[in-house]
Amino acid sequence: MGDMANEKARQLRLNQTDTEQKLWSRLKELRAAGYHFRRQAPIGSYIADFACHSANLVIECDGGQHARDEVLEKDAARTAWLESQGYKVLRFWNNDVLANVEGVMQIIRLELDIE
Repeated sequence: MGDMANEKARQLRLNQTDTEQKLWSRLKELRAAGYHFRRQAPIGSYIADFACHSANLVIECDGGQHARDEVLEKDAARTAWLESQGYKVLRFWNNDVLANVEGVMQIIRLELDIE
């Protein structure tokens, strides 16, 4: 991993969005079930919002800018590459995380097969 990627990831961790902070506080609850998530985790040339390497799961929080065509194309390429590395990618809109974090957590628990 390059030093630049690690520094960028560190900066992103220091400047989390409200959405990322809310989801991060809930993802930490999954440690009791054996799932450790990392924030702003470098994977190849990408930095995942959240990654659980043991479960090969990446979680992305997307704001409105992700609805633009050029960003959708980049997101699709990013998802395809992560999947080629064995990761499952779950994407959630920021609004969904902020308004319904319980529903988001339910989807994540289902993916991890946690009751």
